[in-house]
Amino acid sequence: MATHIHQLIAAEGGWIAFDRFMELALYTPGLGYYANDSRKFGHMPSSGSDFVTAPEMTPLFGRAVAVQLAQALQVTQTDEVWEFGAGSGALAQQLLDALGDSVQRYTIVELSATLRARQQQRLLPWAHKVRWVNALPDTMQGVVLGNELLDAMPVKLLARAQGRWHERGVVSGADGGFVWQDRLTELRPPDDIGGTNDYLTEIHPQAEAFMRTLVDRLMASDKGGAAFFIDYGFPQAEYYHPQRHMGTVMCHRAHQSDDDPLAEVGLKDITAHVNFTAMAMTAQQAGDDFLATATAPNAKSVGTLGYCTQARFLMNCGLLTALACASLPERAMGLKLVAEHEMGELFKVLGVYVGAPWDALGFAQGDRTHTL
Repeated sequence: MATHIHQLIAAEGGWIAFDRFMELALYTPGLGYYANDSRKFGHMPSSGSDFVTAPEMTPLFGRAVAVQLAQALQVTQTDEVWEFGAGSGALAQQLLDALGDSVQRYTIVELSATLRARQQQRLLPWAHKVRWVNALPDTMQGVVLGNELLDAMPVKLLARAQGRWHERGVVSGADGGFVWQDRLTELRPPDDIGGTNDYLTEIHPQAEAFMRTLVDRLMASDKGGAAFFIDYGFPQAEYYHPQRHMGTVMCHRAHQSDDDPLAEVGLKDITAHVNFTAMAMTAQQAGDDFLATATAPNAKSVGTLGYCTQARFLMNCGLLTALACASLPERAMGLKLVAEHEMGELFKVLGVYVGAPWDALGFAQGDRTHTL
């Protein structure tokens, strides 16, 4: 992996932007972290895994999410779920089991051939309704789900030094490793960050481009749909707070985290927190832009269904009732999903509608849309 990136750096003039480096490190076929054969998901380092996501912790997560998806399918009068980046397939398994015949087709958008093979093995009982694609059709309708999807999309790094903004990139080091190198740029964070102190942060052009494409495809369909994104992140005012001066890029390997994406390239995950304000605003603007250029009348609109913590979302979808009937080990895992010091507060859920607004169960209490 390192040799491949060094060759590309040389071919591109000796410097590549960090989003390009992150894309290569994660998604280069056969070599990148999500494209190689290493095990990613599991409870403990002894399994050879690097981290655990909510569906692997307990099936109660998927059952709660299914409550919201079932309502969304009914409201939108659709019968297809689209899951982006299905990981081990655990969440798809839980949703297919819980949703039953309300889902006639379950489409997984997965770029990793290795993960796709593992998902296909796990989802054999539902082979008649599950399909895999690696690109979006011109139109799509149904309910979209992304669990820990947006955080894995490459980000650009912006660094302010001596009062001037630079884009942070990567060059080849003399010792065979990689080294940071900053270049002056016209790029800026979406919020004005006061002061002249050194400051490091991210912007998310690839995630925003994904949101625009997704909305365009849903707007172009007959029925539209809805989308739900579960991830760690903040509203924009928190993301670019003056005290958050070290950015949010993190790496994960063997259930330990570090902040050096230039080391062990291809062997560990690289992530950045999500700017949920940017995601919501991009979706709405994409809808407005589609309507402005539409050649035929379109009755659909785009907006935010809600935005809240994972804890509130899961409780609104019946998790506490499920926990009351669960075994003690299941309760312990379930509580990790909602505890503030675990996943409950850091992880958020954003819901977007494409069609007409409706009251989503997952945001019935604790909605924080006003903070976006």
